[in-house]
Amino acid sequence: MPSTSDENFTPEEIARGEALFKAPCVFVKGVTKIEDLPADDKPEVAFAGRSNVGKSSLINALTGRKTLARVSVTPGRTRELNFFTLGHDAELYLVDMPGYGYAKAPKTAVRGWTRLIGDYLKGRRELKRVFLLVDARHGIKANDRETMKLMDVSAVSYQAVLTKADKPKQSELDAVIAKVGEELAKHPAAYPQILATSARTGMGVPDLRAAVAALAPIGVVPSGKAPV
Repeated sequence: MPSTSDENFTPEEIARGEALFKAPCVFVKGVTKIEDLPADDKPEVAFAGRSNVGKSSLINALTGRKTLARVSVTPGRTRELNFFTLGHDAELYLVDMPGYGYAKAPKTAVRGWTRLIGDYLKGRRELKRVFLLVDARHGIKANDRETMKLMDVSAVSYQAVLTKADKPKQSELDAVIAKVGEELAKHPAAYPQILATSARTGMGVPDLRAAVAALAPIGVVPSGKAPV
């Protein structure tokens, strides 16, 4: 059985996640060429997913900032690796990756984004985990599998995060969680815990914050306590 978020975070871990995301989150740079990646050795957590999965909305919900990540009615607007520092000492990078799988984008742009994503995922030692966003209404799609395969080969840890989990009925959501869990079990780099979230209702957002905070260096946020 796949592991879901309800049983996996203590109140202290939830509080640490809240503290981290109450700290400053500042845009640093957008990267379109791999040679322009930051070189200051900060640990990184990245968010990846299909262009219409709701990535920008979820990042905004996580940070409590409505316009941190650009939300558009046209999927595929994120065309760079967007780096934000997170934490009082700016010791962690949050990376908003270009969305993939949007057919209406120009083919040259799609090739460029695909190459950039692939290059970033290959051997980026600062990258601690990729949160792979999957629409809770549809489950894992073919281009998600391509990205998963690339991360398996590159030994990049990744964790499935279901978005828009308020949309399906509970029985339908449970079925998607079970199916995604079965598929993840076949992938060596996949983290077994599945998080179900909704940017609209806030469902699962504290759990995702806790998951990110668990990857932050010790001392970035106080353990189990939110800042005054």
